[in-house]
Amino acid sequence: MITENRNVAIAYDFDGTLAPGNMQEYNFIPDLNMDKGTFWQEANELAKKHDMDEVLAYMRLMLIKAKEQNLDIRENTFIKYGEKITFFDGVETYFDRINAYAASQNLRLEHFIISSGLREIVKGTTIAKYFKSIYASGFQYDENGSACWPALGVNYTNKTQFLFRINKGIYNSYDNTLINKSMPENARAVPFSNFIYIGDGETDVPAMKMVNLYGGTTIAVYNPKSVASPSHPRSSKDVCIDLIRQNRADYIAPTDYTENSELDIILKKVIDRIAMEQDLLNIKYKELANH
Repeated sequence: MITENRNVAIAYDFDGTLAPGNMQEYNFIPDLNMDKGTFWQEANELAKKHDMDEVLAYMRLMLIKAKEQNLDIRENTFIKYGEKITFFDGVETYFDRINAYAASQNLRLEHFIISSGLREIVKGTTIAKYFKSIYASGFQYDENGSACWPALGVNYTNKTQFLFRINKGIYNSYDNTLINKSMPENARAVPFSNFIYIGDGETDVPAMKMVNLYGGTTIAVYNPKSVASPSHPRSSKDVCIDLIRQNRADYIAPTDYTENSELDIILKKVIDRIAMEQDLLNIKYKELANH
């Protein structure tokens, strides 16, 4: 039996969704005395050479290049890089506002990161405190505290497993026992119908498709300052429009998180709908209980 569940989850990609660009480009790559184009080209070449996952390739290249520059990278080093991340308009005040709005609808709203970027960098940002869990790529550290090996690589397709972790209330990346166990719908932490996924492009397609399949809501966001160029023939908005046309996203909006922005209005309307659906379920099963 489906019963009322007033828990709501918003899962976010990070790069291009909450913050412009890639998080590694703010300080880490410049500290390697490299430009970002060269770094990503070498990462792609490393992946191709070894038939390697692209996320693991860029993480491996980070370690190689840091060693060449005699940079001792530790968890706290990455956290300090995170302190330098800047966000799209309204992001830093958005979480308190949207939490308050959900609470006014008698919903319990929680936020999650699902990113191919680095969890250590996200932990250093000003918004890290708002996330129930940060599912992102991360490093293993040796006995001296230095990064020595990729501990977890979150690529575009395995993002979907973290949606199931949220659904079942598993707030780590290592426990594969609980995630594979059958669990009644009414025992799950957040029903998929109460999911909202926000991402900025094609790398979010598998996660968006899964959220849509199970009755959740997906929003593709674009940076209005992004324009087409020879190296990027489609603008951020063009990519998002394609996601709508292909039924991979339900809505698109600019990356403006300020109050009464297009994105803010969409999110509040979705929250309203979830609250109404849960109210109706509550009414339905109260009536059944009386007979």
